[in-house]
Amino acid sequence: MAKAKLGLMASVERDTDLAAGFRRIQSFGIPTCQLHCSSEHVDIAFAPEKVRAAVRATGMRISAITCGFEGQTYDNIGGPATLGIVPPGLRPVRIPLMKHFSDVIQQVGIRDVVCHIGFIPDDERSPLYKSFIQTLRDVCRHFKRNGQNCLVETGSELPSTLLRTIRDVRTGNLFVNFDTANVILYGKANPLDCVELFGEYIRACHMKDGVWPNRDESLGHEVPLGEGQVNFPVLVRRMKQKGFRGPFTIEREVSGPEQDEGIRKAIALLTPLI
Repeated sequence: MAKAKLGLMASVERDTDLAAGFRRIQSFGIPTCQLHCSSEHVDIAFAPEKVRAAVRATGMRISAITCGFEGQTYDNIGGPATLGIVPPGLRPVRIPLMKHFSDVIQQVGIRDVVCHIGFIPDDERSPLYKSFIQTLRDVCRHFKRNGQNCLVETGSELPSTLLRTIRDVRTGNLFVNFDTANVILYGKANPLDCVELFGEYIRACHMKDGVWPNRDESLGHEVPLGEGQVNFPVLVRRMKQKGFRGPFTIEREVSGPEQDEGIRKAIALLTPLI
């Protein structure tokens, strides 16, 4: 069996030199990446001809892309009202944005679209949950027509709730982008238990570490790989046992030299495991 590959996160902004960003990733010896792009600016930031040229120039493989939204708050206080497409008031704007995002990236051939979908209600009988399922099913059907999968970023919901959501949507192209730290940061679950629950639905991942929030915090704290509460040796082994073959995409949510140091530390930790 071929050894799994590592990946790295990269952001696409209006003035991003994408080829330079790809070369930076390759300077770490990493051959794949996940991109992040704002849905509001996808036409400018993710011009298909620009992306294709950068890929040709560098040979970089784009494994997935995150469809972001402006105005989102990534914690347990502001998140329920601002994150994803669970809030009904945000859907009239964000659903067309998601569909247009899908249409644009389809021109480059990216198959997996990662989404912070929102704080999914745990109660399957609630009107909010039922309307959300209908909305997400509509989005997934659009993605499917473009030959794409929708990958839900983990963290803001219980793993059992996300698993039920996938089964309730029933489009066959709804999967999981498993962020190993987010389930800790939001105080929702142990990552090892998530692997058992999600199993074959894990189609992509973010290798990230973190510590649990205390009772006074709205979110836990991300830390360099190996310094938090994710047991990576066991986690990676179980992911591979469940059929995941990578890439194992590193995410370190800081900037500058501290980010570079964290990336190198993650590479050293993960390389023997994958």
